[in-house]
Amino acid sequence: MAAPASAGPKRRILVVDDEQSLRDLLVIMLRKEGYEVVTAGDRASAARVMSRETVELVITDVKLPDGDGIEILRHVKAASPETAVIVMTAYGSTETAVAALKLGAHDYVVKPFDVEELKIVIRNALERQQLTQENLRFKAEFRSRYGLDRIIGVSPAMVAVFEMVRSIAATSSTVLITGESGTGKELVAKAIHTLSSRRDCAFVSVNCGAMPETLLESELFGHVKGAFTDAHQNKKGLFEVAHRGTLFLDEIGETPLSMQVKLLRALQDKRVRRVGGTEEIETDVRVVVATNSPLEDLVRARRFREDLFYRLNVIPLRMPPLRERREDIPLLAEHFLARYSEQMGKSVGRISSEAMQALVKYSWPGNVRELENVVERAVALESTPTVLAERLPGTLTSDLHARMSELGPGFDLDRYLFTLEADLLSKAMEQAAGDRSRAAAILGVKPRSLRYLIRKHGVVGTGDNK
Repeated sequence: MAAPASAGPKRRILVVDDEQSLRDLLVIMLRKEGYEVVTAGDRASAARVMSRETVELVITDVKLPDGDGIEILRHVKAASPETAVIVMTAYGSTETAVAALKLGAHDYVVKPFDVEELKIVIRNALERQQLTQENLRFKAEFRSRYGLDRIIGVSPAMVAVFEMVRSIAATSSTVLITGESGTGKELVAKAIHTLSSRRDCAFVSVNCGAMPETLLESELFGHVKGAFTDAHQNKKGLFEVAHRGTLFLDEIGETPLSMQVKLLRALQDKRVRRVGGTEEIETDVRVVVATNSPLEDLVRARRFREDLFYRLNVIPLRMPPLRERREDIPLLAEHFLARYSEQMGKSVGRISSEAMQALVKYSWPGNVRELENVVERAVALESTPTVLAERLPGTLTSDLHARMSELGPGFDLDRYLFTLEADLLSKAMEQAAGDRSRAAAILGVKPRSLRYLIRKHGVVGTGDNK
């Protein structure tokens, strides 16, 4: 079999273990496989190596003279998240290995390990890393090529949005964008305009819920001189301003019923009449609307016209909330970190692993807009090069504080963690309807780790029992 690195630059691996004989064995084995190898006998030496060299993979023992491999894992994931980590652990210490997997380790091997098995684990780790990097590059090129570079996301949910935008941009059909507040509906509307043949004409945006009916009518359709007090001259409406371009109507569900009739007529006839005027003006406008309130519910409540709903709901596009695309949170957080660090003239360059975990686990009711505000606040408060968990609002760390409040005489940490782990495992198995593959994905662990947890806690489920 050809050496893994033969097709390109050699991949560099750092081996961290206090046993010289094991380090020598791994150096010989890995170099035969075509890898570059550097070694360290303790945490401090490993940190020095990583500060001066780039490594693609770290293989570290859990037990080290000056600490443990978990701290090395934390350091690697904070400083270089793309670097893969494999943990070596002694027989009977798999609980620590499972904890390492939860913190982002690719896999673990139990000493004494089989050399061929270790080769496979290493190969899988580096192949997965390469695929991830290629995927990120591809998606970045995709967004840039198709005018979506302002929208950040690599999650399946966002890739589906990108593909949908690309497929509908060339049409002139009305688009109804739904989604919670702060999910980026206007950014998507702009992307649709940018990718369309109308890109050289105006993109005009109006919030239908931010103004009274009389003002909204004048804004959309314009008015003639003398139509009302202060109408000192003729004024074009936004339908006219957006002629041959795109008109984005945000919060369409807040439009008054009487105004909905006039809007429906304008969409059907493609003509508008200015307030106080008699002349009908032809308009060629691509309309994109957005709402954070399901229009079907408003129709049932008789707060939104059914005929207008069908006129608008030609191409529905749903923006996923941030809690459904958690894999995008680190990318978004780092994007906002770079933006506000530059704006504030600060050198805050990264987010600690503890703070990032808090960001990823939070439910984000305010979605991307709330995340941006949290990162801006953290950068403003931070006095070190790293955003620490203490700089985050209390709502993000409330779970941790609640657990800490239970501390006191008689508190049994091992029992508490055992019970918490068993509870999470049971909930995951229940949510996955007993399917172990799905349960492993829910918990963010490998199937092998899930099997260990099931044996440990005696949880029984149906479905995939392999």
